[in-house]
Amino acid sequence: MSPFVGMPNEASQTALAPVIGVLVSGRGSNLDALFRAVDRGELRARIGLVISSRADVPALGIAQARGVPVRVIAPKSYSSRAGAGAAIVEALRAAGVELVVLAGYKPILDACVVQAYPYRIVNVHPSLLPAFAGGMAPRPQADALAAGVKLSGCTVHFVTEQVDEGPIIAQAAVPVLDDDTVETLSDRILAEEHRLLPLAVALVLSGRTRIEGRRVFIAPECEPAATGR
Repeated sequence: MSPFVGMPNEASQTALAPVIGVLVSGRGSNLDALFRAVDRGELRARIGLVISSRADVPALGIAQARGVPVRVIAPKSYSSRAGAGAAIVEALRAAGVELVVLAGYKPILDACVVQAYPYRIVNVHPSLLPAFAGGMAPRPQADALAAGVKLSGCTVHFVTEQVDEGPIIAQAAVPVLDDDTVETLSDRILAEEHRLLPLAVALVLSGRTRIEGRRVFIAPECEPAATGR
């Protein structure tokens, strides 16, 4: 039998898997969740590059321990946001990245990055958008407590040039307890982020998401649909 007939081996499957680029700014727990989803076969992709906005974050160690290339592109090292954005696009393209995941990435992306990867950038946000948009953790959690809401959670959405306004792919709700602090609520939300982000990334890569306006429709698994725009 020809060696090219039949099921591909594990190495060839990895080589053929879509390449993800992950942007981070902190401890990297969502990055680790993505790696673990790949390990379990729940996310059929390869993390090909991790870009950090800071050089002193644990997320870089997580990537390096996995043998994944890392880059530090600190916006403050550039004269403009556009300059940092151009460097990010160059690095992503050089690594063959097909989908970009913001996993606790704090800087606002320059428009050039969004335009280079239209509807191919996803972000996880620690609130049920559109509620408590426009801030990084722990601000959304603190705002939720201050507002007295009974439910909070997290959202995975496509990134557009309008901050936290892109079409929503998936959401998960958690209860807000009477004795919650910012820390306890954040921990409960983060556990859902670790579950939801790999799931949403897998949905996008599967081609089952379809975008109409600001809504994302997900086709049944047996009826794959073309990815949105």
